Amino acid sequence: MKKLFITVFLVSIVVFGLFYSFLGDAIFEDEPVSAETPSPSDEEPVAEEPAEPENNDIIFLLMGVDAKDVAKSKGTRTDTLMLTRVNLDSGKISIMSIPRDTRTTVNGKKDKINAAHAYGGAEAALEAVEELLGLDLEYYVKVDYQIVQDVVNAIGGVTVEVPFNMRYNDPTADPPLKINIDKGLQTLDGKNAHDFLRFRHNNDMTVGYPDGDVGRTKTQQYFMKELVKQTITPKNLLKLPKLVETFFDNVETNITLKLMLKGALAANKIDVEAMETATLPGAGGYIGEVSYFLHDAEATDQLVKSMFGDYSPE
Repeated sequence: MKKLFITVFLVSIVVFGLFYSFLGDAIFEDEPVSAETPSPSDEEPVAEEPAEPENNDIIFLLMGVDAKDVAKSKGTRTDTLMLTRVNLDSGKISIMSIPRDTRTTVNGKKDKINAAHAYGGAEAALEAVEELLGLDLEYYVKVDYQIVQDVVNAIGGVTVEVPFNMRYNDPTADPPLKINIDKGLQTLDGKNAHDFLRFRHNNDMTVGYPDGDVGRTKTQQYFMKELVKQTITPKNLLKLPKLVETFFDNVETNITLKLMLKGALAANKIDVEAMETATLPGAGGYIGEVSYFLHDAEATDQLVKSMFGDYSPE
């Protein structure tokens, strides 16, 4: 059974929002003018170019890697892919999950999309998603599964509704896997939160998601909403240093600090209940003896236009 990871970049936006609230405008203060710097009045007036309109959205690929340490994830497959858009004016969040078995072009041939990272790292994963969705993407956030446990433990647990008794044992996993979570409203610690996200079916396959990975994807989206909602609480202000440490220990990203801080300013606008979530349209199927998630091209095009179609990178 493959490991399932969920990335918590949305939580990091909240963390940086809290961080910014402590530092204030000092982050953006200009450098002091040196004695040798000519005064503006001493220079010839220069016609200013009209400023280009700022892009008030950020779109990035969140990827969870099948590795214990994000720094040692070379050659591993992604187990979670979420294309995420945050509007920096409104705080609106849109997330489209991409099943890991989605068939698309990877390394010049048709393959499962989760193989892209194993071939060429984060850039190859971005290219595969671009090929699939017809978008021009620039940013990624990559995490290992440890971040789930660390963040959940840092905020004192996450309360969720567990849909059925989750029981699964795999002594050959590294580390050995033993899932034992009861149905109903439960406050999960880090270990159980990770297990909650990994579970697909029990050992004899009599209990689990009828729609397989699609059902597990819905659980991811539900968990993300609850994680963000339960992180944005006054009591977690006191846990800011631990959350920042967790972010830097478990996250690899090419998003600049300046852009993260810009995104952090939208943290207090986030309406978790209004978070838009969707899954790539399609269904499971076989080509030869290989099982894939086969996306519906027409429905995918409509969904991408609806959620991301007016986006263009800066």
